Amino acid sequence: MTRRLKFIIIGAVMFSGIAAATYTNDKLFEISKNLEIFISVYKELNTNFVDELDPSTMMRTAIDAMTHSLDPYTNFVSESQVESYWINDDEKYQGIGAKVAIIDNKFKIVEPYEGGPALKAGLKAGDEIISIDNVNIEGKKIEEINAIMRGIPGTEIKMTIKPEGETIIQSKNLVRGEVNIPNVPYSGFVADGVGYISLTTFTQNAGANISKALKDLKSKNPNMSGVILDLRQNGGGLLHEAVNICNIFVPTGEIVVTTKGKIKERDQTFKTIAPPLDLDIPVAVLIDKRSASASEIVSGVLQDLDRGVLIGQRSFGKGLVQNTRELGYNSRLKITTSKYYIPSGRCIQGVEYENGEPKDIPDSQRSKFKTRNGRIVLDGGGVAPDIKLPAKEKYPVTQALLDQYVIFDYVNKFCKGKDSIAKVGTFQFTDYNDFVAFVKKKNFTYELEAEKHLKSMKTEIEKSATSKDLLNDVKKLQDKINDNKSKDLELAKEQIIDEIEKEIVTRYYFQKGKVQQTLDDDVEVKEAISVLKDTNKYKSLLGKK
Repeated sequence: MTRRLKFIIIGAVMFSGIAAATYTNDKLFEISKNLEIFISVYKELNTNFVDELDPSTMMRTAIDAMTHSLDPYTNFVSESQVESYWINDDEKYQGIGAKVAIIDNKFKIVEPYEGGPALKAGLKAGDEIISIDNVNIEGKKIEEINAIMRGIPGTEIKMTIKPEGETIIQSKNLVRGEVNIPNVPYSGFVADGVGYISLTTFTQNAGANISKALKDLKSKNPNMSGVILDLRQNGGGLLHEAVNICNIFVPTGEIVVTTKGKIKERDQTFKTIAPPLDLDIPVAVLIDKRSASASEIVSGVLQDLDRGVLIGQRSFGKGLVQNTRELGYNSRLKITTSKYYIPSGRCIQGVEYENGEPKDIPDSQRSKFKTRNGRIVLDGGGVAPDIKLPAKEKYPVTQALLDQYVIFDYVNKFCKGKDSIAKVGTFQFTDYNDFVAFVKKKNFTYELEAEKHLKSMKTEIEKSATSKDLLNDVKKLQDKINDNKSKDLELAKEQIIDEIEKEIVTRYYFQKGKVQQTLDDDVEVKEAISVLKDTNKYKSLLGKK
């Protein structure tokens, strides 16, 4: 018996001892039986399989299969992954203050953050990083490069840079800093008396920043008719900040969220504890399919308490709490230990997954709950809006231009030598023909989902004895697809111009400008304005008489 196998058996025995205190005899027997079967399979494969096996790889495969069968958030973290895991998880570690990516096998700055070390050092979007602290990063993965860049604030990092569009290499010394990407990048008025606040993530002081933004808006217009809280594309963050944000709009002592798990002693209830800022101002919350976790708590609580109207699409459906448990050999297990329950008693967690994403569950299969005013709400798959609007989908050509960084590359060219542009709201991109010429010069191509299916069909047809006529039909269909694709740049012109303008504005006005740029033609914002200005409709949606 190998030494490793002995460790596994010892671990199984120890686990059985622990399990005895928690499970019934039937449950304990099932655990012991299956552990014995698992060990036998592992032993037989290791001893008799025709090829030499790596025991560590085999075990990792088994562990990953086990954790992935539960939910996408329960994960094993091996000893080799622990350092980068903690660096990414610990707020005191920060990098150079820039979004980065590998583009055409080159490591480039995609977006330097306002006030960050990269911007202070003169780095711009499109600049290529060649080496970090004299380490050549060619061929390295993004995770490896990020690990090199990150470090304790105040430490120095030396970079070799090739500025966008230039051939001369420069050396830059940066001091790592605690980069505070604003969680409230923009707030302002989007209509007469209607305020707007964007929250991008639930990081530290999110509640305080929302409160400050609302106070500022009220100081400018004490008779505000309502406020829009934009939680779209917000993947969540700190639970206590979700509680703080709810506390702005609901009274002291209200239950916001309860966490419930297998071990009842660990269940917790979180209530509002501070005086509210405004109990009366009408609130509209914007959500979409990427609004998750803390975003769903805030939107769900305001819906359950009939304190605000939700507009958009059903949210993501992540209502789980994870904790990290230490294992042997410096490894960790990130494990789901409880679920979030909001005031109506419903859980926002999606109950089924497909390719790591919550699967949409029909309303008929979801349990019913009631809001404070008696409105019916459902559980088991995110928070459903009170006013459902269709998601604004991107044309395939637009998404491909973004994914392949074609728009990014064009904007690098456009911004070269321009120190400034017109202010947000007045800036317009007008030279679309120049962009089209740029795209054609890059020999841009993309594949539709229909083409992938067509290729698969062609492969199957080629195996057939009577394939000639069918293959001709497939070719005609492909030719028709190609003909339609040649018109896609014109079909998606307006949408592509919006993306170009957003990218350009971000270069000069950062996250604040990026948010502000999209508001004028935002369908969901317009709907929120309409609801907040119509008192009777607002009250009716909330079940008020």
